[in-house]
Amino acid sequence: MGDSACIPVSASAVSATTATSRHSALVRVTHWITTLCFFALLVSGGEIVISHPRFYWGETGNDLTRPLFKLPMPASRKLVPTGYAYVLPDQNGWSRYLHFQAAWVVVFTGLLYLISGLFTRHFRKNLLPRGADLSWREFSSAITKHLRFERPGEAEAWSYNMLQRITYLFVIFILFPLVIWTGLAMSPAFVSAFPATVNVLGGQQSARTLHFFVSLALLLFLLVHVVMVCLAGFKSRMRAMITGRAAIHLERT
Repeated sequence: MGDSACIPVSASAVSATTATSRHSALVRVTHWITTLCFFALLVSGGEIVISHPRFYWGETGNDLTRPLFKLPMPASRKLVPTGYAYVLPDQNGWSRYLHFQAAWVVVFTGLLYLISGLFTRHFRKNLLPRGADLSWREFSSAITKHLRFERPGEAEAWSYNMLQRITYLFVIFILFPLVIWTGLAMSPAFVSAFPATVNVLGGQQSARTLHFFVSLALLLFLLVHVVMVCLAGFKSRMRAMITGRAAIHLERT
């Protein structure tokens, strides 16, 4: 009897790690450009809101108009009634300039991502829910895992579950177009050229109010996204979005 008979069967199983393609170069570049621009939009948008933390519905709204609602915070302008006895430093100038510049970068980056995604079938292959995923059991299971902040399985390092697919599609094709539309509807130059874009929304003040709530929805998505990335493995997810490759563990016998 040879020496090989003394080796347990389980010892022949070898754990190996291999890297698989995860994100294309264009997806990674547009992801990080959008990330930087989103933070610029978030900071500058906050400064713009501070200049007038009151929201209205319709075409007009000013200091003498009854607001639809107002944020419980001081303003950076003395004429805005907030109930506070002091005002914050006025940063409205640079914040508007940065906001508009970052917004246009997002628009062109988004168009590049959209056109590329259609030609490379990125949306169909990676984001469109598949037939096997469209069951209520799979959907409810994904929701439960997210609500419990459970660590995703290793298979999700190179694919998305159904909840992720639906969420990303909703953000890409609903929230981002809506935030861009409402943003353009507040631009006097754009409204004068395309008045129907703001009339459908009910007026410029209505567009501003909708823009605020859509921005909050995008911020909520960002927070949940970052939390889930941290739970799933921050280093591995960041490596995949930087290098384009994800490491998966295989058992070889």
